[in-house]
Amino acid sequence: MPERGKLVVVTGPSGVGKSTILEEALAATGAQFSVSATTRPPRAGEQDGRDYRFLERAAFEQMIADGELLEWAEVFGRYYGTPAAPVREALAAGRTIVLDIDVQGAFQVHEKMPDATFVLVVPPSEAELARRLRGRGTEDEQELARRLAKADEELAAARSSGVYTHEVVNDELDRAVRQLAEIVAG
Repeated sequence: MPERGKLVVVTGPSGVGKSTILEEALAATGAQFSVSATTRPPRAGEQDGRDYRFLERAAFEQMIADGELLEWAEVFGRYYGTPAAPVREALAAGRTIVLDIDVQGAFQVHEKMPDATFVLVVPPSEAELARRLRGRGTEDEQELARRLAKADEELAAARSSGVYTHEVVNDELDRAVRQLAEIVAG
């Protein structure tokens, strides 16, 4: 029987810099990234199958009905979720696989796979998170306010849950990458 791999679940509010940190930590460790599925449209430069599996709403709802998702949520009117089969295959093959999901999804994964490693990426401050979100230029002020309120809720829920064993503050990119790489490799 092959060695069981390691599952690392990384969460944090929108705009905290998870994607940047993850990209560099994955390159440093050789861990495999789990490609999530979503019903939101691709952003500029995103590719289907690399960044997300971009699905129509009906296809996503069929995956929910068929129990094909390790976790899923509806966030800001769009579905996001993790197809279970690729994660289970990677773990069975002894590989380390990393999920980039929201707090709600992490709680679902924890129910199914409590031995996973859970990492919360946090901003150095709410003001810095707002600055980063504005800098992306993808949300209007109303959407920005919703995302910041959601970030406060997510961080409070995550910190009080007892699920997270690691917290990485993204105040200095190189340090945050090093910390996450050590957690993934450890």
